Amino acid sequence: MTADALQGRLQSLDAFRGFTIASMVLVNNPGDWASIYAPLRHAAWNGWTFTDSIFPFFLFISGMSMYLSIRRGQAAGMTASLLHWRMQRRALTIILIGLALNFVPSFDWETLRWPGVLQRIGLCASVAAPALLLLGWRAQALLIVVLLATYSGVMLGVPVMDTNGRVVTGVLEPGRDVGAYLDRLLMSGHLWSQSRTWDPEGLLSTVPAVATFLSGALAGRWIMSESSAADKTIWMMIAGLLALWLGVALDALLMPINKSLWTPSYCVLMTGWALLVFSVCYWLLDACDDNRVRATSEKCARPMLIYGVNALFMFAFSGLVARMLGYFRIESVPGQSVSTKQWLFGHLARLPLSPVDASLLYAILFNVAMFAVAWLLWRGKIFIKV
Repeated sequence: MTADALQGRLQSLDAFRGFTIASMVLVNNPGDWASIYAPLRHAAWNGWTFTDSIFPFFLFISGMSMYLSIRRGQAAGMTASLLHWRMQRRALTIILIGLALNFVPSFDWETLRWPGVLQRIGLCASVAAPALLLLGWRAQALLIVVLLATYSGVMLGVPVMDTNGRVVTGVLEPGRDVGAYLDRLLMSGHLWSQSRTWDPEGLLSTVPAVATFLSGALAGRWIMSESSAADKTIWMMIAGLLALWLGVALDALLMPINKSLWTPSYCVLMTGWALLVFSVCYWLLDACDDNRVRATSEKCARPMLIYGVNALFMFAFSGLVARMLGYFRIESVPGQSVSTKQWLFGHLARLPLSPVDASLLYAILFNVAMFAVAWLLWRGKIFIKV
């Protein structure tokens, strides 16, 4: 994508996307996984932390971006079938990139993890594409409700055999739910290595993740409506607050907030937060009548904007670099070697810092290095689009 193609982009969307990618890179690359501040690790099971908000934010952003892409394609005279083909091709490319990253560094087809973050993004995009092309906003909103209701009914009402060989119904514990059973049935030996009996990006929990994607698309539709910028901002904030309230209610009445299961309460709650965060970005960077406020906001958000225009590439590239740092080894003392990451972190660990601070410093420095790559791409007007 050329620099000219950036004209007319929503700065707020790029900034929100850049913030999300920077957050992903930060939480995915601590110096020591045993030494992490609580907000920078996932909730053990039920509940949520800052880290648990990052992935749904990116799905929400992806849904919004897809809707805006459809609008641009329609304005350029593209047919629905051509737009559908292009979106399906992009979704497949994202899935293949995710699989390729999981292939590194073991290069073993027998243990290749099939699910993953990029795979889920691609699947959500593939499923959502025809809905965005064929359905109006009311039908899309109804589809979100249907997806969440169907998922809840299956999770709470279908009996399955758990890892202990017992038949259980509605049990929402690690490895004992319907989604985990389905993943073991279809992808045994290709699940998350830390559990092997379930996967946080499993097949069934992708159903409510599609609802998150579609929620972002609805937000994109609202942004492109004829309403005033002030009305758009206010109503997004109101919708965000209502979604937060509904998410908490669903947590108490239906299923707990759980990122690994992508429960309806989690889906709705995180959509609420995404609406609130984006509405602030939108007002400051695109909608505010005061040019000085917009100019100041753009200067403050410039690092996130730089990250945001090459977000997908930076996420994949950071994942590849992290894997390579764990794969290549350096001789620390004669006859003994450690991974490059351990060697680098070892220098930070010897500083007069607590273990969690040294681990955080490594994550920050890794993020700075990735930002340097993003800055070089931006400086060279290189914008990589899948």
